[in-house]
Amino acid sequence: MEATLSVVGGKWKAIILWRLVGGTQRFNELQRSISQITRKMLTEQLRELERDSLIIRTVYQQVPPKVEYSLSDYGRTFIPVMQAMAQWGLVHRERN
Repeated sequence: MEATLSVVGGKWKAIILWRLVGGTQRFNELQRSISQITRKMLTEQLRELERDSLIIRTVYQQVPPKVEYSLSDYGRTFIPVMQAMAQWGLVHRERN
């Protein structure tokens, strides 16, 4: 549990990963879909997720620059965990 939380713990990382389950997104798309996160925090969390090999950052050399984020193959191994967390959250919400 400690190893898992050291990589995806905190308020935002699992949410960012969950948003990327649906497919590749650009920075602004991610920020719009997670309305409470600041640009600075999103940037920091994306860098950490990339460093831990859970996401892939693809930069397209064009004007203006285009950057996309997607789950890596390793990041996709976390999908069943996120699905279980989402299901548990629904059950928990119904109890309260």
